[in-house]
Amino acid sequence: MDKYDTLKLDNQICFPLYACSKEVVRRYKPFLDEIDLTYTQYITMMVLWEHKKMSVKEMGALLYLDSGTLTPVLKKLEKKELITRERSSEDERVLQVQITDKGEQLKDQALVIPEKIAGCVRLEPGEAVELYRLLKKLLGNFEE
Repeated sequence: MDKYDTLKLDNQICFPLYACSKEVVRRYKPFLDEIDLTYTQYITMMVLWEHKKMSVKEMGALLYLDSGTLTPVLKKLEKKELITRERSSEDERVLQVQITDKGEQLKDQALVIPEKIAGCVRLEPGEAVELYRLLKKLLGNFEE
């Protein structure tokens, strides 16, 4: 075994994760173009479709995004009238994000996207479940 084996691209877990992530997001693009969202806007809307209203801080934690990344996304979604942003009446330091009726209606158009992506990814259902489990475990390890 060569002492530089650990530096070979084929021996890195990070590289296939990075490449797959990039490819999956690229596969989303044509489907998201149809509803005029970027991938980051889409995952933000997914959180709001589920939770309806939350703070930027809570949203950032769920999405693994810092406020510097999330703020421009939220501004664009607000400009599209899909969300509103306002200071909390209890604590003005807290910025609350809420889905609008227009944002809620977009949910029906987005409903077909997961199925379309599943067709692109082409994993058996059991493989997809196992991959998800392992990725969630890996993410959880970073939170310690």
